[in-house]
Amino acid sequence: MNILDNVKRVPGGLMVIPLLIGSLLNTFLPQVLELGGLHSAYFSKAAATPAIAFFLVCVGAQIDFKNAPAAIKRGGVLLITKFIAGALFGYIVGRVTGPAGFMGISTLAIISSVTNSNGGLFMALASEYGDSTDIASQAVMNINDGPFLTLVALGATGMANIPFMSLFAAISPILFGCLLGNLDPKIKTFLTPGVSLLIPFFAFGLGAGIKLTNVVSAGASGVLLGLLVVFVSGIPMFFADRYINRRPGYAAAAASSAAGNSVATPAAVALAVPAMAPLVEVATTQIAAAVIVTTLLTPVITTFVAKRFGSVKTGMSDFEERFMKKTKVSEA
Repeated sequence: MNILDNVKRVPGGLMVIPLLIGSLLNTFLPQVLELGGLHSAYFSKAAATPAIAFFLVCVGAQIDFKNAPAAIKRGGVLLITKFIAGALFGYIVGRVTGPAGFMGISTLAIISSVTNSNGGLFMALASEYGDSTDIASQAVMNINDGPFLTLVALGATGMANIPFMSLFAAISPILFGCLLGNLDPKIKTFLTPGVSLLIPFFAFGLGAGIKLTNVVSAGASGVLLGLLVVFVSGIPMFFADRYINRRPGYAAAAASSAAGNSVATPAAVALAVPAMAPLVEVATTQIAAAVIVTTLLTPVITTFVAKRFGSVKTGMSDFEERFMKKTKVSEA
């Protein structure tokens, strides 16, 4: 049976298939995940966190110190563009319709989901189509993980501080791996298989924290929010990735998702901005649906962009070669 080959044929399959299996079990047979303490010990959303940390150590080991500035630039461009796109779109919607938004989608739900991105999904897709520098750029984009940028966008300036230790904790695994890999090339070689090996494990854990029924309960508004996340943030990031980073654009497509942690953002925002409290319940359900929608849609779009415009792994397409020639001519 060619199970692995069939999984790899699915866009982002190493991430998507285990995640779907975990979410299906959590939705219809949650008791299976609780057998022998499996849910709390090995296959829960909490268990996914250390798996991602191990993954980042392996990724960090593949990074040459000389490539660090490139990773910061790539991640910074995507981070800033995604934030501006989400904040600006949410602001426009708020000015036109008020905090309640449109079609039942509040400005809180829009900003909370669009300004965040699914780091695990991004790294899985980056490892499939990009290089270690692409994966390392997630260390910069970790800043959008949680309510920080949402609070900034909503104007809660009193809360707009990034605790240094929290930021350091987010990037420390990749720094640790980078240090080891540069000190000893044998460690780099030893940890190389972990870059792909760990993806299905943390993906299953993330899926075990998702219930597919959230899509149904959120209805059309949740699905629409997922589409908004992909296109409102994905299109500006695509052009920024191409014209600022001078990259094909697959990394931008891979970042056009909603983070799983963004489900908790409305509640966290309401603690700082009590006026948002009445919007929390509906926004939370809609964002949960958007997370699932973008988890399924983002890999498909990333695969299309990689094939149409090229990538590190698939090579440069004819279209991309013409684009690069035009860019060089215009620069000259």
